[in-house]
Amino acid sequence: MDPGRHWIVWDGRCGFCRRAVAWALARDRDRRFEAVPYQELPDPPLTPALAAACRDAVHVRTTDGRWLRAGRACLFVLERVGWPRVARFAGLPPFVWAVEAGYRIVARNRPLFSRLLGRATPRAGR
Repeated sequence: MDPGRHWIVWDGRCGFCRRAVAWALARDRDRRFEAVPYQELPDPPLTPALAAACRDAVHVRTTDGRWLRAGRACLFVLERVGWPRVARFAGLPPFVWAVEAGYRIVARNRPLFSRLLGRATPRAGR
């Protein structure tokens, strides 16, 4: 893991998460992010508490060592991959509360949203 890049730590078993991380990395033109499933994150920084939290929500470890989770982690990524105005606006109260509530709904229903959005990864040759 490169300490000079932000880490997106996600559930490697989740197709919906895989698709979302792939979307973000495809837009990360400056290669500011490195993505790793929490199941592959070394110990340290992975702790039992962090592993439990990562089962429920995406996390971002910033280059300055902060850990962001769930909606705020998504807003951090969005801001840096080309959606800064949207992310900053959505990060303000009361909008950030709606972002967090929406994140919880999606996170609790990942299999449903994954099916609604199609395959998690495209087939080779397509």
